[in-house]
Parts: sequence; C-alpha cells; structure tokens
Amino acid sequence: MNIYTIIPARGGSKGIPKKNIKLLKGKPLIAYTIEYSIKSKLINKTVVSTDSLEIANIAKSFGANVPFIRPGYLAEDLTTDFPVFKHALLELENIFKEEIDLLILLRPTSPYRPEGLIEIGVNKMIQNPGASSLRSVAKTNEHPYRQWISNGDSIVGYEKDILEPYNIPRQQLPEIYFQTGDIEIIRRSTIIDGSISGKNVIPLIINHEDMVDIDTDKDWKDAEKK
Repeated sequence: MNIYTIIPARGGSKGIPKKNIKLLKGKPLIAYTIEYSIKSKLINKTVVSTDSLEIANIAKSFGANVPFIRPGYLAEDLTTDFPVFKHALLELENIFKEEIDLLILLRPTSPYRPEGLIEIGVNKMIQNPGASSLRSVAKTNEHPYRQWISNGDSIVGYEKDILEPYNIPRQQLPEIYFQTGDIEIIRRSTIIDGSISGKNVIPLIINHEDMVDIDTDKDWKDAEKK
C-alpha cells in the first residue's frame, strides 16, 4: 500500500506560542512525531503540512518532506482537519504523481506514542476493508452518564435518551471511549467522499496512562517530567 503520514503543524498556536517547534527536553516538539513516522517501514513519505516557513525548515532538518506550504486560509484558529487533509491529498498526488491509499494523521502534540501504533493501525485497516478510518481512543475516566448541564437554576443529566442514567450502577455502565491525538488512519476514498472519518470508524484502543496530549502549559510541564 502507498501510505503517507501527514503531520499538521500551523504556526499560529495561541495557548503555547510556537508550540510545535518549542524545545521539549532539548528537541523541537514536532521532531518526536517526525522521527516516529520515519521509523516505520510502512510509511512511504512523512509530510508536514504547515503555513510557517520556520516550521517547514525545522521539519526538513529532521527528515520530513515539506513539498508545499499550506495556504493561510487553511491555518486559522477554527480550521477543521478535513480541508487541511483534502488539500494535502490533492497536492501530494499532483506533486508526486501517484495515488495514495492511506493517509496517517499524527498530531505533533502527542510526542510520546506507544511503540507500533502505525503497524497495528495499518494491519487493522487491512483486516477491515470496510472501515472508512481508524482512530486511537482510550477509556474515559469521566463517564458521560455521570455528567450534567446547566438548566437555569438547576442541572439536568447530559444523557437525555435514557431514564436517569446517572443512577445506573457503575458495573452496568457501557464502556465509553474518548479520542486521543496519537493516530488516525484515513482511506483516500473517505477524504474524496467529503469526510476525514467516514461512517465506519474502527478503534485502536490505547491505555489511558500512555496518553500524552500537550495543549496547555500544565500539559507541557507534565510532558517534561516523563
């Protein structure tokens, strides 16, 4: 299969300025993800999609391909993943004159991934030809059946389709997962059809304690201690 990794890294990080290239234990944050991708023998090309020339140059120095600079309108605060990935897919197929089978999304904000996620994920996609995409998830510690929302001066249960879900015994609660930033794998056809996930998403379950997602200063400090 022809498999490309896409590492999205825009320059306008607000929470932690220049987060993607800030030094974590002496190395730019994005370098951890680039090296993780390059290490896998399944990956044909490791590509960084960025609007920043500074990020592009640092990414290249660690071995990534940066064959295009992402347009500014695809690097705004509220830009979603889909247009970024559709742009990357079309640009890469035009530049390298080949059709890509799978795109692997690796976010630079997850620097400490467990070993072998790419290999496990690709194998799961091969074994599930009907899957539109794969997404890493971890079991949630805060079950949505136990969550509440404001309703004037009172609160009501967040889950409304089940009678008093907040009173269900813990042993009877269904297993619930939340998505992590470790890995997503998307079929070309899913993106061409207008989605980055599609309607048949399969899970790659990771341990909660293995999850590292840097979004705040506290997350960064915690990552430095690992």
